[in-house]
Amino acid sequence: MNVVYALIWLFAFFKWGDLKNWHKYYPTYLFFLLGDFLYLYLLSDCYPMWKYNPQGIDENIGLTNAHVSFSIMAIKYPTTTFIYLSKFPEKRIKQILYITGWVLLYIANELVDNFFNLIKYYNGWNLAWSILFNVVMFITLRVHYTRPWLAWLFSFVFVLFLWKIFDVPNDVFR
Repeated sequence: MNVVYALIWLFAFFKWGDLKNWHKYYPTYLFFLLGDFLYLYLLSDCYPMWKYNPQGIDENIGLTNAHVSFSIMAIKYPTTTFIYLSKFPEKRIKQILYITGWVLLYIANELVDNFFNLIKYYNGWNLAWSILFNVVMFITLRVHYTRPWLAWLFSFVFVLFLWKIFDVPNDVFR
């Protein structure tokens, strides 16, 4: 399944991604990447909210949560960033619809993962939290593209909110 996802996202990357202007979106991609790296490093092993659960061939060849996470970071995130930012509309109502469309795409992806048991939730996380997270994530990605410091501040506050809500223990800092 990981290969299928990779091929779909790679097709989208080359079909709709603004590759000639990659340098405009690269800082936001790194911002996106860093957030997931921090989650993977701090929480994934000790206090996960979710973990990927490779099935079938992925499981047989020894893929783990970390492998799937890294493939998402390397393929899905740059595709998302390059398409999402390059096609972002100007008018407010279209922006709301555009963000909603991306959130629905990510949620559809997660629903497929749930159906095939490719993701498992822990410590109170569920699909509703994923929806909220995706809304915040897509808004923050756009804010980062236009006002990076505001996005950093907003992300810090949101992470503190999630940290408190999910009662993340301080011993996750290794």
